Amino acid sequence: MSGWALFAAAPLVAALACRDGGRPMATVSPADSADQVLIGMSHYVTNNGVQRARVRADTAYFYSATQSALLRNVHITFYGLAGNETSSLTSKEGTYDWRTSDMEARGSVVVVTTDGRTLRTAQMHFNEAKNEVTSDGAFVFDSPDRHIEGEGFTSDPEFKNVVAKHPKGTGGGFTLPDQ
Repeated sequence: MSGWALFAAAPLVAALACRDGGRPMATVSPADSADQVLIGMSHYVTNNGVQRARVRADTAYFYSATQSALLRNVHITFYGLAGNETSSLTSKEGTYDWRTSDMEARGSVVVVTTDGRTLRTAQMHFNEAKNEVTSDGAFVFDSPDRHIEGEGFTSDPEFKNVVAKHPKGTGGGFTLPDQ
């Protein structure tokens, strides 16, 4: 092929190569597209000067465009209105939206309260504006006097008022029926 023929064919090759809308051919990993990457991240969430949570992660990928962070190996300590520790959460990964302070935990989520109650689920979401914790997936909740399983729940952050979808389990002197 002559130099002119090759030069004339270049726009056709370029047009064919871009017909997929310009999507990248390679998979982009979080580390490749993050604006900042922090190793050993620790972040304090406050409300009116009162500490509400301490968010820690082995690795945090910050994205300026979405004002969010993808967290790996997450540990969050939650605090009550008076600043006292109420519970802690661990998960394999999570997302933190620093505009809204909403958080989502994913992968082997475990929440342990200071009074000995434990919640286990695959995914859980905290909505700061509503001050509530929710999950649409299966969960197990244990306390010294009860065991509850269900297919989703809504709760206050202290897990004192839990509304479960399709609950079953035992509590005190009675057993909840399977639904």
